[in-house]
Amino acid sequence: MPKLKNTGLNSENNAVELTEAEWEIMKVVWEKEPCAAGTVQETLAGSRDRAYSTVKTTMDRMVEKGFLEIERIRNLQLFKSCISEVDARRGEFRKMLKRAFDGALTPMMQFLIEHECLSKEEASQLRKLVNRTETKKTNPK
Repeated sequence: MPKLKNTGLNSENNAVELTEAEWEIMKVVWEKEPCAAGTVQETLAGSRDRAYSTVKTTMDRMVEKGFLEIERIRNLQLFKSCISEVDARRGEFRKMLKRAFDGALTPMMQFLIEHECLSKEEASQLRKLVNRTETKKTNPK
């Protein structure tokens, strides 16, 4: 991983914090890596019209932040991720949890259950996840 400067990493817990544009780019890179900036721009063109230069500049900044790295093959620059999708999601989740629920999971779960109209299937899946977590904690391997 390249040296990080002006990073999007939150020094408090090393959580990754991506902007909306960086999220869109990372989703394409995770799916197609290694890939050229042109590939990313073409893929994003279906959902949002962005100029190649805008995408390339954003990707170059993401290299400076340590989110992407460049692999050079002759005249071609291919971009690869330096952060996992899990780490990016974790950072986004922690940011939202801290901002909206003072970092507490229980009030967040209560809010989801009471205000987000969970389907029976979603409620069942949540119960299974909680039960699986409780089982892991009481029966560590």
